[in-house]
Amino acid sequence: MPHAESGKSIEEKLAIVLEGLKESTNITELCRNHGISQATYYNWRDKFFEGGKTGLAGNGPGGRGSSDVDKAKIAELERVIGQQAVEIQVFKKKLKLF
Repeated sequence: MPHAESGKSIEEKLAIVLEGLKESTNITELCRNHGISQATYYNWRDKFFEGGKTGLAGNGPGGRGSSDVDKAKIAELERVIGQQAVEIQVFKKKLKLF
């Protein structure tokens, strides 16, 4: 029967997910061999699809342990991109004047 999967490292989770993505792999056998449930495998697979290897890290929902930090970084980058977009538009208008 499946054992607790909380002891798996990110590398182990990644190896299991990648093995499961091979066409010839039987997911039931894969899960049995690694002592995890199929639900756990599909959860890891979905997290991998959403965030790659980093999606398998962390303890919170979605596999991200520091989602508040990530959200703050995203907000800052969006602000910078918005500012750069405005600057580009200003430069384009100045170039049209000459």
